[in-house]
Amino acid sequence: MFGKKKKKAEEIKSEEIVTKERSLVDPSYNIKKLYKKGVNLMADEKLDDAIEIFEQALRIEPDNIEVLMKLGYARFHLEDHNDALKVYDKILEVDVTNPEAWNLKGLVHYEQKKYAQALDAVNKAIESDKTYGMAWYNKACFLSLLNQVPEALQALKHAIEIDVKNARKSIRDKDFVNVRIEDGFKRIEEVVVLESVRQGYHTIGAIVWTTFLDKIDAETALRKLLEKGLIVQNEKRDGLSKIPIYDLSNNFAEKVGKEKIGLFGITKKRLPKPVKNLKVMSQAIQSAKEAIEEANVEKAIKVFDQFIDPTKSGEQMIENFFEEHREIRLWKIRLKDRGVDYMIENKDKMLEVLENVEVTITKKLRNEIA
Repeated sequence: MFGKKKKKAEEIKSEEIVTKERSLVDPSYNIKKLYKKGVNLMADEKLDDAIEIFEQALRIEPDNIEVLMKLGYARFHLEDHNDALKVYDKILEVDVTNPEAWNLKGLVHYEQKKYAQALDAVNKAIESDKTYGMAWYNKACFLSLLNQVPEALQALKHAIEIDVKNARKSIRDKDFVNVRIEDGFKRIEEVVVLESVRQGYHTIGAIVWTTFLDKIDAETALRKLLEKGLIVQNEKRDGLSKIPIYDLSNNFAEKVGKEKIGLFGITKKRLPKPVKNLKVMSQAIQSAKEAIEEANVEKAIKVFDQFIDPTKSGEQMIENFFEEHREIRLWKIRLKDRGVDYMIENKDKMLEVLENVEVTITKKLRNEIA
């Protein structure tokens, strides 16, 4: 019995020596360790502490782009605008073509209400990466604030071509107050409504809810789409009255792939995208709960990725469960650091959060299917 204890103590001591030796000969090991610690502090919203850690890392490697980017981001959120600008300028000294640094520098100027300087910075971001959708979107905002309306609409169209979600985002963005009355912006509203119908929302109430448009604007967009032959209008009975139902026209539906051929050549409707996403999230919650009950850290981390990754269910989580999304992201970080001990300590809280999300998803599923 005593021999085993001695052996374990020696192993621990040996590991400590290896770690210490590694930290002495490999500066990148210390930087990675500090970077990870700083990111965890940011996730806990301890921005001042995170800044201190990032600055420690920069004393080892002053030109580390990743660390500088996080330092600038933390200072920006603490509204230390001048210090944030110094950090982004430092990044651009190292890499003058870094599009993210230019874009973030533009956002700092935007917060300072220096719109011309913000526009200049974001133009440089686009010069470095012409497919940077967020930079195009920000350019549209800054041009609108400078009352350069045609140019603002053109930039917004570019942003929407890169990512159609930018259309929906622009509907309630106060920066576009100068361009909302323009015909070009009305066509963007049509794009938003058309995308909503394509995703399976067929009534005026559902379209207004998903697009953030006013009812009058949504009805105007629907009328224009009907005139262009992109959608069709039918009716369904609701009690004693009838309500209008909107769907894609057959020609347009074929172009965007609304339907697909089944096994026997019979055309069948695809599940509306919102229903499909909710079902995927519901299944992921079941898997996550199983992993927590089994205290299976590796499985839990893998499942949590489903809720975090924007190419999976991350976007839906942010839109519908913002606080829970942040919570799950934090769990993933903590599980990587502390493993099964953290899972056991926080088991009840994790299950409670997931069950609350599951209840909401079940209600949404029932409504969507109905």
